[in-house]
Amino acid sequence: KRDLHEAPACTGIDNIAEAITLLELNNWDLVTTPYGPHSQAATGPGGAAPAGPASSSSSSSYSGSPSCPVLPSRHIVERQPRMLHFRVEYRQRSVEVVLEESSTVGEIKQILETELQIPMSKMQLKGWKSGDVLDSTLLRTLHLPKNNSLYVLTPDITPSASTSQNSALQETLNQNFLLVITHREAQRDYNLHFPGTKTIQEVKRNVSDLTNIPVRHQQWDGWPASASDDSMTLAASGISFPCHHLSVCRRSSPANAQEQTEECTDVHMVSDSEGDDFEDASEFGVDEAEIFGMGSSGCRKSPMMPENCENEGEALLHFTSEFSTRYGDCHPVFFIGSLEAASQEAFYGKARDRKLLAIYLHNDESVLSNVFCSQMMCAESIVSYLSQNFTTWAWDVTKEANKARLLTMCTRHFGSVVAQTIRTYKTDQFPLLLIVMGKRTSNEVLNVIQGNTTVDELMMRLMGAMEIFTAQQQEDIKDEDEREAREMVKREQDEAYRLSLEADRKKREAQEREEAEQVRLEQIRKEQEEEREAIRLSLEQALPPEPSEEGGEPISKLRIRTPSGEFLERRFLGGCKLQVLFDFVASKGYPSDEFKLLTTFPRRNITQLEPASTLLEAKLFPQETLFLEARE
Repeated sequence: KRDLHEAPACTGIDNIAEAITLLELNNWDLVTTPYGPHSQAATGPGGAAPAGPASSSSSSSYSGSPSCPVLPSRHIVERQPRMLHFRVEYRQRSVEVVLEESSTVGEIKQILETELQIPMSKMQLKGWKSGDVLDSTLLRTLHLPKNNSLYVLTPDITPSASTSQNSALQETLNQNFLLVITHREAQRDYNLHFPGTKTIQEVKRNVSDLTNIPVRHQQWDGWPASASDDSMTLAASGISFPCHHLSVCRRSSPANAQEQTEECTDVHMVSDSEGDDFEDASEFGVDEAEIFGMGSSGCRKSPMMPENCENEGEALLHFTSEFSTRYGDCHPVFFIGSLEAASQEAFYGKARDRKLLAIYLHNDESVLSNVFCSQMMCAESIVSYLSQNFTTWAWDVTKEANKARLLTMCTRHFGSVVAQTIRTYKTDQFPLLLIVMGKRTSNEVLNVIQGNTTVDELMMRLMGAMEIFTAQQQEDIKDEDEREAREMVKREQDEAYRLSLEADRKKREAQEREEAEQVRLEQIRKEQEEEREAIRLSLEQALPPEPSEEGGEPISKLRIRTPSGEFLERRFLGGCKLQVLFDFVASKGYPSDEFKLLTTFPRRNITQLEPASTLLEAKLFPQETLFLEARE
């Protein structure tokens, strides 16, 4: 990088604006630049301009306005194509490539194929700010600065043992460095996290946004001697890992008026394609117009959120995708859904599961947005803390339609005061991070964090909000526990009452079943008794009449003892069959299927004899004593 303070010394012109303009018009060629130290025709002995028409013509060329110099045509050379410089690192090697911006990415790979002896098909060229690009991509379309740092990956080629040092370098490229940068004038420290692939120039650009000190005016202390080239990556610069301390201040200048003139010149250089300092603004992921909030929409990146998107979930998906594209995948997990759904998620669960709601409001028109997103929202400590303790919801207010929609949502969910508060913030105060806490009756905005903060301040304010939330959460947990205890007692009482009713119901049903069974059995018993009685009566009626003792036929007189001790006596004809005897006993209530009819001595079971045999054949003549015995 050229030091613009050397422009007066190179041209011999005291006014730095005129010197820079003259050098730009001559493509920074000191040989052809008038009054340059190598142009002997422009100066005479002792540094005085020689007399003659040329001298007077040159002098008159710079007597007018610095912004519109009139130079002799013989001093103006044809403008050359813009050249881009690439420093490409691969394992232990570093290759310098210089190409016109009209070249393609594939041409860089062709040069690297020759230098590194690596086939293009196995080569992955990394380090582009816009992500992976095609070989056919024109370098001009990538809006690259003059100096660029890239690196080559060859995953299909196994490194040999000799590449152990390069492996260590590659590992360092993947590490994150913490730079503690002290702004001496403001007496303020910035804790900035950078990946190892960041270049020193990119760090200086970011610090320029934080301190408002242009890169060419920055005076640094703390860089190691090996960090001699601003295009070097932090991994290769030799700084301490994981933390390195630096300090920066504004380089002193001869006069404030000259500083103001230089600032005006800086703005002129931004719009010039040959500008050397500010053209590297694309290293932030945005071009110069985006940094300063100006320029045509064609030069800008795609919006974080489409305008007038009806579905809030789709809008948040687009926001998350664009955020990852710009700033990487290490960022808070944005809630995908409406603001109402995010509030439900954060506030209306169990007290132990509730969280604070962080509402991130992005505005691409603010100069602070890129630094806040890349350095604050993507810091690992912030990402981790937000993920653990917050539900994070985001919205883009760059477009007026989206901003109006946000204000409507805020009015509906948080009241008009919050919406009015958001309206009072100007564009350059964005982005905003609103910390909202849910309460029993309403939601309260605890804090509004503006974009002009540091990681430490942001963390302290988040922790302060968490302290307030934790105190409230403990009260809510206590109330919820007490309420749950009361509900538990009530549930236990209800359950005991239900079980008591259930036991009573079962007892009553068992009693009813028992009574029904008794009724049934009684009914069966009665039916059986009635049936037996009917059989008994029928048998009794069917018995032949008892013969008299005066008859001439043989008579058998039988005496039968019942189980109760009573005796049954009856006369039978000797030729009467045993079945008549059995029927007689059954007619008295002792059926043969329940009782046995036995003789006393010798003991015989008469019921086992053939019923058709006679009493004479059964030797129950002329008289016999029998007894009844229940069957087992």
